[in-house]
Amino acid sequence: MFHLRQIAALEVRLCLLGRAVISDHEDGSAGDADYGKIGGSYSRFRQPEPAIEKRIWAALGDARTVLNIGAGAGSYEPIDRDVVAVEPSASMREQRAPSRTPAIDASAEDLPFADKQFDASMATFTVHQWRDMLRGLDEMRRVTRGPVVILTCDPDALDHFWLHEYALEVTEAESARYPKIATIAEALGGAEIQHVPIPFNCRDGFNEAYYGRPEQLLVAEARLACSGWSFVPPAAVAHFVSELTRDLSSGEWDRRYGHFRRQAEFDGPLRLIVAS
Repeated sequence: MFHLRQIAALEVRLCLLGRAVISDHEDGSAGDADYGKIGGSYSRFRQPEPAIEKRIWAALGDARTVLNIGAGAGSYEPIDRDVVAVEPSASMREQRAPSRTPAIDASAEDLPFADKQFDASMATFTVHQWRDMLRGLDEMRRVTRGPVVILTCDPDALDHFWLHEYALEVTEAESARYPKIATIAEALGGAEIQHVPIPFNCRDGFNEAYYGRPEQLLVAEARLACSGWSFVPPAAVAHFVSELTRDLSSGEWDRRYGHFRRQAEFDGPLRLIVAS
């Protein structure tokens, strides 16, 4: 069985390689994920987590003007500063709250701003979506006078979590998409790398947010708010739901992984990259 799942994971990686060049979606999504199809419930399940938000805002320092690239629905944008948001997906732009400034339809690789226009710039859960990440990072550095702050995941740490056992295809797909942390730091001319602990009741519904609440990943809309699930075959998703439901009902999951329910936080793959 594990051998067959490894084969399925390889098929996912090959699929991702083929889809990486397909970046023109109807709603304008710039990366490999089509948020016109999967982003409808994003703003419901991907709320900013205060503990993570605090770290990001601290990393921005005393910047008054902030550029948010790949801004999505506006999570983690500071509310006490002048923010300019860039988001190529029409679906995501439409989900921005009325209190947020409307996002500009543009991409990271071609920012329509002057050199050193902003005090700081930020990008959260987005660099793996960019068509040309290195060009996007160059652009980010070009338009920023001060700190560049990036929240992303370490692809080498995505298997440090029980989901890897139940949905190998998902973690393999995600690890193939996320760039190496060292690559990002080097492209920015050096950076501080911070581990970002995930609190038990994390409001931002990425996969690891449910490390101690596995029942949440049985909710289809919660999975849909994590783009990695859109890259695996429906049969693999059905297998995950069946196995997790069975093990939660029998108590097997709690026997093996119940300690996660008692952890106040989880030091998983989340990384904050700060280039000043």
